Amino acid sequence: MIVYRQHKPPGCGGCLLVVILLLLALGGAPLLFEVLGFLFFSGVFLVLLVFVGIWGFSQYIRRMASRYEQSQTESHNQFVFLLVNILIRIAQVDGVVTKAELAPIENFFRVHLRYNQSQIYWVRDLIKEALASQASLDALLAEFKGRFAYEPRLILVELIYQVLYTNAQVSAQELAMVQTIADFLGITAYDHHAIRSKYVGAGHGRTFPGQGRSETQYYEILGLAPGASAEEIKSAYRKLSMQYHPDKVTHLGEEFRRVAEEKMKELNEAYQHLKTV
Repeated sequence: MIVYRQHKPPGCGGCLLVVILLLLALGGAPLLFEVLGFLFFSGVFLVLLVFVGIWGFSQYIRRMASRYEQSQTESHNQFVFLLVNILIRIAQVDGVVTKAELAPIENFFRVHLRYNQSQIYWVRDLIKEALASQASLDALLAEFKGRFAYEPRLILVELIYQVLYTNAQVSAQELAMVQTIADFLGITAYDHHAIRSKYVGAGHGRTFPGQGRSETQYYEILGLAPGASAEEIKSAYRKLSMQYHPDKVTHLGEEFRRVAEEKMKELNEAYQHLKTV
């Protein structure tokens, strides 16, 4: 069988040969070597220029990250440090941490906490340190419990759920670890349920004020079962609004104050809806 084959365009090998012959004809071997030397050193110079540019930009970002870190309180830096380390330990539950598991952590800081590039560079350094660290989850939680009051612990558990549920699927092992973390930190069953119920269960996902929730979800935000009395609704609202008041976490930094403000909006929305039912 005779098969038609497309004709390929000519390559540049012949062009290079023509250039070499022209250089030899015009100036002989000295001109040829001079041109080749110029091209070689120009290429080396460009490579060095690119390298210096990348190095300079990296140093600039590192300097900006360092300035940011120094501008924050010790409580803020310690909170983020422990948060990152705890998230890495959760990611290591199956023994291996993949890039796909690290991406949601970085993305959470970039999108939900609105970190800029220099802040993200700082978080990347913390992630690298956490991956190399041999500190156990128990040691990290003991450090967190010793440094932070009850309200920041609630924020920590809330953030862990937020990071986990940026993934399409959350394993039973991961949820079990969050339960262990909440128990270790002394989070009451009621408070943990008020956080967990927003994320775990059929049809649950992250929703925000104004997006529309079911009546059951409004009860769950307050940690209540459907059909709770008006007095129970008021009591739950008062308790949670005191715990999540933004002033309780101001020392952690502006981004975590915003987390508390978002939580307060959810509580207010739930209370306003349920008190009229």
